[in-house]
Amino acid sequence: MPVDPPVHLLPCALGDLFAQANENGYITLADRYGLMAAIFDDSLQEYEKRSIDRLIRAIYRGRIKVIDEISAVV
Repeated sequence: MPVDPPVHLLPCALGDLFAQANENGYITLADRYGLMAAIFDDSLQEYEKRSIDRLIRAIYRGRIKVIDEISAVV
């Protein structure tokens, strides 16, 4: 049975994503994949888990939109 490689996030990746989403008011497709990878990271700190929860709550309440673009870089 194949073993999936462990997920390793870049340092401060979640904090940067959270700040960018709050500033821009949206997350991209790449951001969503980053969040999915973060959820499977067993080494997340408690503050990182709370950041993910706040971001998901903001999306649910409509304060942050989800767009279907790969990246916001123009």
